[in-house]
Amino acid sequence: MLIDAHSHVDMYGDALESALEQISQHRILTISCSMGLPSYEKNLRVAEECEWVVPAFGVHPWEAPKYVDRLDDLPDVVKQAAMLGEIGLDHHYVEDASQYPAQRTVFEFFLAAAREQDKLVNLHVKGAEVEALDLLNRYDIARAIVHWYSGPLDAFLKFVDRGVFFSMGVGVLDSEHVRMIAQRVPSELLLTETDNPGGIKSVRGAPGMPLLIREVFDTLAEVRKTTVEAIERTVQANLERCFRGDRWLTGAHHRFFGGTSE
Repeated sequence: MLIDAHSHVDMYGDALESALEQISQHRILTISCSMGLPSYEKNLRVAEECEWVVPAFGVHPWEAPKYVDRLDDLPDVVKQAAMLGEIGLDHHYVEDASQYPAQRTVFEFFLAAAREQDKLVNLHVKGAEVEALDLLNRYDIARAIVHWYSGPLDAFLKFVDRGVFFSMGVGVLDSEHVRMIAQRVPSELLLTETDNPGGIKSVRGAPGMPLLIREVFDTLAEVRKTTVEAIERTVQANLERCFRGDRWLTGAHHRFFGGTSE
């Protein structure tokens, strides 16, 4: 079993059938994060078609201005969701600072729900790493996955001290800084991702298919000076630990890891 801890399966469009065939054939446990309500509804339908897809509900920081005045529409969906993501802050790609208050309001809404419901969160923290970390501490979030970390080293080390997981992905294929981060992620906090289908576009100009995760494993093994098999074992054990004891993910834990989630 391979682990893709951050993807957007709902965004495959005409390539969805081929993507799901790859996911099933190659046993790729895929967490499919959502950008907002329509995205999550699509992810739920996809998960019904493919048992290897685990949907997460969130409002991406790019979409936050659309939701900041309609947060009352979200609690029932949040409560139903097994995990929350993609949520967070983006002060890098979003250059319009007037959007930052909306991002923070929406992010805090989800963090409050995660704390109350004890849910795993999948985070986007680009360009706002310190503020995001402060909010994780303020809301006392027990379990978090930071997606595609490429920020400053000092904030990275604070996230490490906080015990968050890091899903390392296609950034390791072309960024020396991301490779340096990937080298320094403690083994017990390492996860893998693709951010498919769109993540690889910044590297190759074309959408990524699920088997891209193999390139991530190969490169991580090279960067960390170990074997692909060792990376696979480590990542699977870490995600199992992430799911273990989570009442919202009991079914997924049993399906992928066997036994109970206790």
